[in-house]
Amino acid sequence: MMAPGRSIDDVGTIACIGAGTIGGGWAAYFLARGHRVKVWDPAPDAEARLTRLIDAAWPALEQLDMLEGADRDAWSVHTDLAEAVDGVGFVQESAPEDLTLKRRLLAELDAVTAPEIVVGSSTSGYGMTEMAAEVSRPERFVVGHPFNPPYLIPLVEVVGGEGTSPEVVDWAARFYTALGKSVIRMDREVPGFIANRLQEALWREALHMVDNGEATVEQIDRSIRDGPGLRWPMHGPMLTFHLAGGEGGMAHMLDHFGPSLKSPWTRLQAPELTPELRGDVVAGCEVASEGRSVTDLVAERDAGIVAIRRLLGRDESPEVPS
Repeated sequence: MMAPGRSIDDVGTIACIGAGTIGGGWAAYFLARGHRVKVWDPAPDAEARLTRLIDAAWPALEQLDMLEGADRDAWSVHTDLAEAVDGVGFVQESAPEDLTLKRRLLAELDAVTAPEIVVGSSTSGYGMTEMAAEVSRPERFVVGHPFNPPYLIPLVEVVGGEGTSPEVVDWAARFYTALGKSVIRMDREVPGFIANRLQEALWREALHMVDNGEATVEQIDRSIRDGPGLRWPMHGPMLTFHLAGGEGGMAHMLDHFGPSLKSPWTRLQAPELTPELRGDVVAGCEVASEGRSVTDLVAERDAGIVAIRRLLGRDESPEVPS
């Protein structure tokens, strides 16, 4: 058992390990919530990339989650891992999804981070049990899986490994909640967690439909964007089907449509990612983008999420002292 030595209110500086899309997004969010951020990334262009990401994220953060007095410049980039974690109150690891890399990096973090500091991982699929195989203090390592962009999407899935202290899992769940995140504290490790498994099923079926010439990229995106996607922000897929059952609710839905679950509508096994399928999907996205750059699409996405969160009244975030 391990009781984290740092109270949530005393987490002033946070270390972000990795400055890619996820790590940089976390850095922007932590800054907006009033924290100082130390970023470790050995890439020579890390500082330039992080500057661009924070610049892109800041307008959306100003509208939703920013605390008064938040300092967008309260960050530094380090190439020495020990220097990056020195004096921090929490560590968020967001290295690439490579199990060997993750194991080595977590072991290095374990060696240079103060023993009472909790380390959260942004992994999108690995369990903490397998990632922490080489650490000496597995009790302080926990998964804190965000969604892209982490500076804007509230969800964080929190789950420990076999060696993680329950007190650490509880602490991490409270910490992310205090930051303004919507936290799912999972009861057990599940490969891919919850949300990724659900969106992966949809993604695989979409690839099958493109591969078989059954639908284009644009048709697939519009089918969700102008169809069930409009219902999910309010109730999610389960309550959506509950409402589809009318006054009988989910019970009627299952009784009435249950037999169709045996129909071969979906193919959950992923198709072979051939060069032809890859080319079709890439080309389809180019067509669907209609000349808009990735920067344009990010701005469009962020504005849409801000509007939806405001419409649903989910833009109120608790203030936490830094």
